[in-house]
Amino acid sequence: MENQYTIQQISQKTGLSVHTLRYYERIGLLEGVPRDEHGYRLYRESDLLWVEFLMRLRGTGMPISEMKRFSDLRSEGDSTITERREMLEAHQAHIHEQMRVLRDHLRSIDDKIDHYKGMEKEKNQAVPPKVPSGK
Repeated sequence: MENQYTIQQISQKTGLSVHTLRYYERIGLLEGVPRDEHGYRLYRESDLLWVEFLMRLRGTGMPISEMKRFSDLRSEGDSTITERREMLEAHQAHIHEQMRVLRDHLRSIDDKIDHYKGMEKEKNQAVPPKVPSGK
């Protein structure tokens, strides 16, 4: 039997708030989460894996609207495999571009740090050593 988790357990495992999990369900990112006889959500292992994938999409900057589009396509089944792959490839290309830009920014920051280190070294070499007063 597949593991089942409460919303609090999913929240603890993923770091998402209970509010966010409910929001994801309300907008259709999480579909078909069953409930027990008391109406409490019972997430399955597959739901946990899906939430973790959604977190990766969000963590890499995919807008909620695009996540929703991807989720809707997923719900439509195998007929949307190509479109889902193309969405992920476009997102992947966007991430690669962001990484390129960040590497450029990081190089500039590295250069500025090196510049300041050089200035500090010059300043420290220019300061004459203190001579004891002999008193």
